[in-house]
Amino acid sequence: MTSFCRNLVALVFLVLPPMHSHFFTNAASASPPITRPQIIHMTDMGSEGQDDYDFNKEEYDTITAPPRMVSFPKMDLEPLLCEYDPCSENQVPCVALSEQIGCLCPGMSGANVRPHPPRIQALVPVSAGSDRGEIQVQCCAPSSVVSEYRIVVEGRDSEVPKFGDASRRGLVRSLEVGTKVCVVAVNNAGSSDPSEFSCKRYECRQSPVLTVMAWIIGGLFALPLLVVIGTLICGTYEKFRKGKRDSTDELTKVQFEHCSSVVV
Repeated sequence: MTSFCRNLVALVFLVLPPMHSHFFTNAASASPPITRPQIIHMTDMGSEGQDDYDFNKEEYDTITAPPRMVSFPKMDLEPLLCEYDPCSENQVPCVALSEQIGCLCPGMSGANVRPHPPRIQALVPVSAGSDRGEIQVQCCAPSSVVSEYRIVVEGRDSEVPKFGDASRRGLVRSLEVGTKVCVVAVNNAGSSDPSEFSCKRYECRQSPVLTVMAWIIGGLFALPLLVVIGTLICGTYEKFRKGKRDSTDELTKVQFEHCSSVVV
C-alpha cells in the first residue's frame, strides 16, 4: 500500500507542470483584445468654433525669401613682368628687380648650372673712333646667371676677347668675309655650348654713308673725264663740219667756173 501511494504522488508531480503551462497558455489566448480609444476629428465647428481658433493669417501667409548669396566682383590680377631687356646693356639684373618690385622674371637657371647659349645679334664694322677697322659683336643675354662672355673666332684659338656680364657687345680684329664668330656665356659651373643662334658668319656690309661717299667720290673723278670726252667729241664734230663745208664750197666754185666757160 505504501508503494502504491508513492507511485501516485510521483505521477502527480510529473503531470502537474504540463497542465500548469497549458492552463496559462489557454488563459492568455482567451483574454479579450486590447481596444484603443477612438479620436473623433471635428471638421466644421461653425462660427463659434472659428472664433475660438482664430489666428493671424499674415504670420503664416508671409513667404520668407531664401538667403541671397552676395557675390564680390572678380579681380583678374595679371602677373607683372619685370621691365628687363636681355639685349640692353648695363641693366639691373632681373633677379634683383624681382626682389625689389615683386615682378616676375623668365625662368632662369642658377649659378651652379651651365648657362644657356646667348643669342648673337650682329657683326658690325666700326668706321669711326679709336676702334675703327675692328668688328663689334652684339649679343643678347641668355636666361641664366652669367659672370662673363667670351668671343670665339674661327681660326683664332689663341685669341679670345672677353667682356663683362652687364655688357652686350665686344670687339674683335678685322675679319675676312665668311669667318665664323661665336659668343660663349660663362659662370662658375662652366661655359655654354655653341649653337645656331650663338654663332654667326661675318658678311661685309657697307653702311649707307660709305655707299653715298663712294658714289660722290666716283662722280668727282668721272666728271672731268666726261668733260674731256665731250670736248674731244665736239672738236671732232666741228672739224668734220668745217671740212665738209670747205669741200662743198670748192665744188660749187668749180661748177661755177665750168658754167662760165661754156657760156663764153
